[in-house]
Amino acid sequence: MSDLRASTNVSHSLKDWFLATRPWAFPASAMPVLVTLGYLFWAGEQVDWAIGIFTMFNVVLFHAAGNTWSDYNDYKRGVDREDTVGGVSITSGQFKAGEIKMLSIALMAAAVACGLTILALTGLTTLWLGLAGAILTVLYPWMKYHAMGDVDIFLTYAVLPMLGTSYVSTGSIIPQTLWLAVPVGLITVGILHSNNTRDMEQDRRAEIKTFAMSIGGRVSSCIYCLEVLLPFVWCGACIMAGILPICIITVLVAFKPAWDNARRAMRYPQEGMKAMVGLDERTAQLQLKFSLALFGGLMIAAFIA
Repeated sequence: MSDLRASTNVSHSLKDWFLATRPWAFPASAMPVLVTLGYLFWAGEQVDWAIGIFTMFNVVLFHAAGNTWSDYNDYKRGVDREDTVGGVSITSGQFKAGEIKMLSIALMAAAVACGLTILALTGLTTLWLGLAGAILTVLYPWMKYHAMGDVDIFLTYAVLPMLGTSYVSTGSIIPQTLWLAVPVGLITVGILHSNNTRDMEQDRRAEIKTFAMSIGGRVSSCIYCLEVLLPFVWCGACIMAGILPICIITVLVAFKPAWDNARRAMRYPQEGMKAMVGLDERTAQLQLKFSLALFGGLMIAAFIA
């Protein structure tokens, strides 16, 4: 039936194509750039905001390419089928696999073009950082299937964009931005981890091995709780150590949704997959709230300093 729907639905609106990129997850790629710009401004750096915002757009393009590439590979590998909860652009019959593959290639080409523009405006270091990001994006399906997807995501959506943003917007790589890679990156990894915990049975059927599968559902739910709660402890520790300003206490506005998500995840041993359904999207929303609050705190601190 899905093949029939795919073969008869040959026309798609722009909204259809956009939704196929899973835009609800874009805070995972946009927020690390925005938070880094806020940190650099607070630290007294001369920030090129125009290049910084363009870089954020470019990173989101890479993210969209990665999402569609992952959906295509999951479908071809048999990970995603008609009973799959997430990534249903192909399995629902709305799109053919080839259409999603071409969308991914087009998005990657657009991202590379934007990256070359940033390279022309900055320096050669941009090339190496961009290549690292592109390689990790392409390799993500393989790394996910071999229990290394979490590492890939942390590097792609925390370490690289933060170092890259510091370089393109100031002309120098500023390692201190990585103090923010831990809280922001952990929440982003939580998006993937909740997804993989939910999908363990389907992934086992496809004979792949995610990190969640390797540690089991009970431990996975505990790990998820750490991923969404530890960022608040980290920010508090950085405030006490004088690394970050006290104004970033604004992140506490995101504590309740983080706590609610953690409580939901801890129901996994009793409820199984049902407890994790929708938690990936809720974690992306948490990322948006947490990072906007963190950015706001940094900007407040910059203006009152």
